[in-house]
Amino acid sequence: MNTIDIDNCLFLIIDMQDKLVNMLNDKSVKEQAVICAKAAGILKVPAIITEQYPKGLGGTIEEIKTALPNAQYLEKTYFSAYKDKTIKETVDKYSKKQIIMFGIETHICVLQTAFDLINAGYELFIIENSCGSRSEDNKNTALKRLLHNNAQIISTEMAIFELLKTSRHANFKELQNLIK
Repeated sequence: MNTIDIDNCLFLIIDMQDKLVNMLNDKSVKEQAVICAKAAGILKVPAIITEQYPKGLGGTIEEIKTALPNAQYLEKTYFSAYKDKTIKETVDKYSKKQIIMFGIETHICVLQTAFDLINAGYELFIIENSCGSRSEDNKNTALKRLLHNNAQIISTEMAIFELLKTSRHANFKELQNLIK
C-alpha cells in the first residue's frame, strides 16, 4: 500500500449518527470526525455517508452534514455497508482504489465494512481517532484486527497531510487551521 492519492480516493463515513455519537465515552472522536469531514469538503474528495437504521438512531450529526452538503447519504441495515447493494454500487462506481474510512462502531460496522472492502481489492485507510466504540477495548481490538488484515491505521493529521502532499497546496493554510 501507498500513501493516500487525492485523485484515487474517497471518504466512506460510517454511521456518525446522533444517538451513536452521544453514547461514546471518548468525545474527541466526534471532533476528529468533523475535522475529517471538513477536510474532505474543502479538498472536494468524494464522500459517501452511511446511516444505520436512522429512524431509530437518528441521522448523521449536523456538523458532518454541514461540512459535506454534497455527500451521498445512504441508509443501511447490514453491519457491513458494502453488503448493501446500493452502497456497494455507489462505492464501486467511483472507480477509486483507495477508501479513507472512519465511524461508529469500530468493532462492528467499521470492521465488517473494512473486511469486505479489503476482500474486494480496495486499499483501506482507517482514521483511528475518528472511529469510536462504546468500549475502548472493543475499538482497540478491532483496530488490531484491521492492522493485521491489510488496513492502514492512520490519524486525522496523517490523512490531511497525505492528501495535501505539500505546504504549497492552495488549501494548506485552511486545513492547517482545522488542526491547530
